[in-house]
Amino acid sequence: MGKITFYEDRGFQGRCYECTSDCPNLQPFFSRCNSIRVDSGCWMLYERPNYQGHQYFLRRGEYPDYQQWMGLSDSIRSCRLIPPHSGTHRMRIYEREDFRGQMSEITEDCLSLQDHFRFTEVHSLNVLEGCWILYEMPNYRGRQYLLRPGEYRRYLDWGATNAKVGSFRRVTDFY
Repeated sequence: MGKITFYEDRGFQGRCYECTSDCPNLQPFFSRCNSIRVDSGCWMLYERPNYQGHQYFLRRGEYPDYQQWMGLSDSIRSCRLIPPHSGTHRMRIYEREDFRGQMSEITEDCLSLQDHFRFTEVHSLNVLEGCWILYEMPNYRGRQYLLRPGEYRRYLDWGATNAKVGSFRRVTDFY
């Protein structure tokens, strides 16, 4: 079970809303989000309802303003609790759509895809075990995308607008 609290103002002030499960529409509960406290679990936040728009990964901790979670604005409109996974993490990445071209299997965090695998574009991937966060730039920076187990035949399937990938991180910090 996870618990996250959203606050309208910075520094955990103003109107707040506590959430313990996935919520496709947070708009009825607050108009803006300027600080967050994650008491338990790992969460993916979305700037638009129904899990759309920019994504932000948060684990247990305090985020006194939206820049602390690399937010582009104070707009958070939906959230997902990432399910716990205590086993191994495994993912295959491909340089072309539909699982074609060069393939590499990843089982650990990757700070720089280019340094480790010598390519910067991923056109398809298959998450075999565990949840992963994909980052658009190296060093876990830039746009973020939650990857749950399953097949992603093209970058549009995970919500990206291009195939540029800089780094990956396993979701391992639970409760």
